[in-house]
Amino acid sequence: MKGDTQDMKPRNPKHKLLLGPGPSNADPRVLRALSEPTLGHLDPDFVAIMDETTELLRYVFGTKNELTIPISGTGSAGMETALVNSLDPGDKAIICIAGVFGERMVDLALRMGIEVVRVDAPWGKAVDPEDVRKAVRQHPDARIVAIVHAETSTGVLQPLEEIVQITHESGMRIVVDAVTSLGGMEVPVDRLGLDFVFSGTQKCLSCPPGLAPITVGERALDFIVNRKTKCQSWYLDLSMISRYWGGERFYHHTAPINMMYALNEALRIIKEEGLEARWARHRLNQKALIAGLEAMGMRLVVQPEYRLPSLTTVYFPEGIEDVPARMKLLNEFGIEIGAGLGEFKGKVWRIGLMGTNSTKANVLTLFAALEDVLVSMGAKVAPGAGLQAASAVYSETE
Repeated sequence: MKGDTQDMKPRNPKHKLLLGPGPSNADPRVLRALSEPTLGHLDPDFVAIMDETTELLRYVFGTKNELTIPISGTGSAGMETALVNSLDPGDKAIICIAGVFGERMVDLALRMGIEVVRVDAPWGKAVDPEDVRKAVRQHPDARIVAIVHAETSTGVLQPLEEIVQITHESGMRIVVDAVTSLGGMEVPVDRLGLDFVFSGTQKCLSCPPGLAPITVGERALDFIVNRKTKCQSWYLDLSMISRYWGGERFYHHTAPINMMYALNEALRIIKEEGLEARWARHRLNQKALIAGLEAMGMRLVVQPEYRLPSLTTVYFPEGIEDVPARMKLLNEFGIEIGAGLGEFKGKVWRIGLMGTNSTKANVLTLFAALEDVLVSMGAKVAPGAGLQAASAVYSETE
């Protein structure tokens, strides 16, 4: 007897252009890879895909680190992996906070029983290296300095050079959140000797959410191998997970097979384009976006030298209601942009141009739709101002 399906609602998600803070649209090739036949997690054919995926991840991270793998979980799982494998209960950590995701690292560390030393920066600003230097001098017994490279809640790109130098001169290790930067700009893993870096698949890699690429340097790996207490998380314990990804192929947990296919294809696409070309594309499209937003009378949140190429924060026009405007853009044009978080809630929009979505066509499409929405809600916008300013940027490069 067949089951009763009358209460089941049709599942028919419509395509939408995701120009918010993530997830971004997955490349069509990546979606096709998801539908390939599922294999066993120890099948020789799948092991070959694992090996290629780690090599491609090293290319995208710009590293030779042996322990460079995807963690089964989203970017937040990558964050937790980094902390539980870098600290023991009772350790001290210096954590830099310039937005929501710095606060999340604090929350995770406190749950682990870590003594947290905060280094705060105003929202929309980068962390001051001198504040980090002061914290390091006052707390020489801290094990790590943790910092967000690309703060998704503010659109700030954090300069790392000086802070990494301060950290390493003190004998500490640095943990870096690169969730919104990997694949859209350089993440200087080997160039600066970053100790532990984590990311996510759903941003500039143009892959669905579900995996968290990580790379672990020699100093961090030495701690993992020689730690005196077990990692607090069984599921995220790299001393065991690394045995599955290494030559031993020791079973730890069943890998998300089809998501591995998707990540593998996403990384292939990046290598085909080339890292330098990909980074330049993100910079160009953000330049056009900014030119258009300013031409429409909107003000950017972040100073030019600290703007994250993949995510732009902008104060929306006075007199415009946040939620109705974004919903109108979504319902009438199928375009999603992000709301402000924390201190920026109800004040700014977050516009993402990530991976596959960072294109001239998407920039110009957004301006045509955004002008219609704003004018219909009473904003004074010069007709075609955003489109013309963005187009002028592209004309300069042709």
